[in-house]
Amino acid sequence: MSLTLEQRADALAAALDAGDGRLAPDLVEDTRALVARVRERAGLSAEHTVVALAGATGSGKSSLLNALAAADLAATGVQRPTTSHPLALVVPAGDGGRDPSALLDWLEVDRRHVLPAATTALPPGLVLLDLPDHDSVVVEHRVRAERLVARADLLVWVVDPQKYADAALHEGFLRTLVGHDEVVVLALNQVDRLTHGDAAAVLADLRRLATADGIGAARALGLSAATGAGVDALRALVADAVRRREASTRRFGADLRNAAAVVLDACGPPVRGRTPDPRALVDALADAAGVPTVVDAVRRATVRAATARTGWPPVRWVAGLRPDPLRRLGLAPRPAPQAELARTSLPPLGAAQRARAATAVRDHADAALAGAPDAWVLAARARLDPAALTDARTGALPDALDHAIARTPLVPQRPAWWWRVVAGLQWLLLTAAVVGGLWLAGLAPMGYLRLPEPDVPQWGPVPVPTALLVGGVLAGVLVALLAGVAARLGARRRARAAGRRLRAAVAQVADALVVDPLAQETAALERCRSQAARAAAR
Repeated sequence: MSLTLEQRADALAAALDAGDGRLAPDLVEDTRALVARVRERAGLSAEHTVVALAGATGSGKSSLLNALAAADLAATGVQRPTTSHPLALVVPAGDGGRDPSALLDWLEVDRRHVLPAATTALPPGLVLLDLPDHDSVVVEHRVRAERLVARADLLVWVVDPQKYADAALHEGFLRTLVGHDEVVVLALNQVDRLTHGDAAAVLADLRRLATADGIGAARALGLSAATGAGVDALRALVADAVRRREASTRRFGADLRNAAAVVLDACGPPVRGRTPDPRALVDALADAAGVPTVVDAVRRATVRAATARTGWPPVRWVAGLRPDPLRRLGLAPRPAPQAELARTSLPPLGAAQRARAATAVRDHADAALAGAPDAWVLAARARLDPAALTDARTGALPDALDHAIARTPLVPQRPAWWWRVVAGLQWLLLTAAVVGGLWLAGLAPMGYLRLPEPDVPQWGPVPVPTALLVGGVLAGVLVALLAGVAARLGARRRARAAGRRLRAAVAQVADALVVDPLAQETAALERCRSQAARAAAR
């Protein structure tokens, strides 16, 4: 189903909104002016149809207006230009019709003649304009003519046998009306000066030129304002347009379709490239953020913490003398509110890291916008300037990556359950060794003093005190060694888990600063193209 004028204008406005900053400024400005003009015209009198008589100096526009009205209303003569200001001939729309004054004010036509419908053969609801000459030597006259040509509902181009092929007419006006065939009439005036055969030949040549201009379906007819030949046919054509009240919709619909086609062409063909894989981007940014360094620090910090809790108690304090790798990087576990405000002590991005990150950003942008028009690619590159994005002092990326690393939980706040079990076992074994040692220490003086030694319980061939001392120490050392192996295995698992969380945090930064902005650019391009295509559809 064909769009209404309002729907077409809304679609074109949406396309311009999506393409603002990417489409050529002149194109956006001119098209917005067109949309505003269409909306203004739609809000004015719908009961009146604006028909403009346009043409070159001496073509006989004013004479034709008088002939159509059957009254001497427009001044004619040999002085050029004859028409310096537009003249409006108004036939009221009848009882209940709207006053066309607002419409004429919008057209900026001050000279007005009102012909009651009962006194003229012209149809009610007609606003017939006699425009200044489009080739006038006075610039102001040409500007007035061009403005009214852009605002009229039906255009009647009055040409004469001498100037019908004038390049200024065809290049400056008719070729700009491609797609407006239904609202363009080519009136060959002064056919009374030609023989019947010559008039037919000139009219045929005029139709040929119209086809070359891209408006081959425009109606062309020969007439003479002086003799009245063909005037009735033109009057009937105008009356039909006024009666159907479709000229305004057709005229401005064609304007909107043409403008939308230009916007659609500026959007280029649909981008058929695949969505780029963000993993290469995340890899580069993770390296720039120091994720490998942090992962290694998590592994070493976990081994240190496990050793401090599960090692042989008399020597485990040695592990506490080693510095905490995470604390040295400013990544010691802290409450979430503090982590949101914290910064790390990781070294800033080096030149090689910045170069790799910038290259990854650029490659991702190029892949996402492959095949897009240059204007959109340049706009995306300006938005994602890799050099500025990765600048060590002012770049958004280094700061965002550092903040992402700082707020990512790296190790659990509570120690592993088996650390507590092993720690309890170690203290039990140490207690057994101490008891055994004290027991043996208590027995030693008995032998030295030649006193009878009390009976000592045996565990098989080994006295219980000896078994407690030696067994407690050996078991404690063995448990410490096994716990160390388990701690290293667990540290690797924790490091891998921390690495996944860090990459997820880096991926969020990549989404926010690179992927999402690019997705917005491609979505804006697609929205611009789809809305322009909708506005350009017939």
